[in-house]
Amino acid sequence: MNLKKGWKTFWDLLWKDDSFKGWLFSVIFMLAFILLIFFPVLKLITGTALPLAIVESCSMYHDGNLISNFNEWWEEHDSKYSSEQIIKSQFQEFIFKNGFNKGDILFIIKAKPEKLKVGDVIIFNANYRNPIIHRVITIENQNGEYTFSTIGDNNNGQLSIEKNIKEDQLVGKAVFKLAPYLGWIKLAFFEHSKSESERGLCN
Repeated sequence: MNLKKGWKTFWDLLWKDDSFKGWLFSVIFMLAFILLIFFPVLKLITGTALPLAIVESCSMYHDGNLISNFNEWWEEHDSKYSSEQIIKSQFQEFIFKNGFNKGDILFIIKAKPEKLKVGDVIIFNANYRNPIIHRVITIENQNGEYTFSTIGDNNNGQLSIEKNIKEDQLVGKAVFKLAPYLGWIKLAFFEHSKSESERGLCN
């Protein structure tokens, strides 16, 4: 009986109490649920410590974003891919062929080195504050050890730290865009700490 009464009190406080106390309790409960249940379960299911990733830069942005013109974008960027023997028709079959935007939230799964392929978008550690999210352009396999190189769709060339990515640097593989722009709820609090050239929307 006491358990039933306690559950009713909890339920009423969580969903029916319109007072400040009820609101505060609901907020604390939801945060605890997300941190202690939702994310641990999601990490277990996806096999990665970062199942959701917020895009923090414009390095994978395509002009126009959701309504970008792929043909126009390719004309501007084809040279950096053709040097890696990646042609237009091949790129059109890649995941995120129209890139993604700063503030987008991506769904991430475990990156199995032997199953990654050119065109995949991976997340990897590179001794930066946060992992980098870029597209795989080459894969090498030497004696069963894989190394990868990547590039940002919107970058003119490769960063030095992405030319020889080891298996133990892999964090995960992006599989779809979960929520466009929603990550700005978090990014807005950190924009002031970035250099002026890195602030604001992509264009």
